[in-house]
Amino acid sequence: MKEIEVIIDTEEIAEFFFHELVKRGYVPTEEELEEIADITFEYLLDKSIIDEEVDNE
Repeated sequence: MKEIEVIIDTEEIAEFFFHELVKRGYVPTEEELEEIADITFEYLLDKSIIDEEVDNE
């Protein structure tokens, strides 16, 4: 299987969920969006869809 590099940005996830939830009539708070983004990231890790890479800068 070919390996590709994907960068997951939790801020981008939060923005995506914000727009999708607003379209469905929900108005989430910034804190709720951050939690949803973190949960989504953890889900992707748990399912081995992504690997967490820590920057050593």
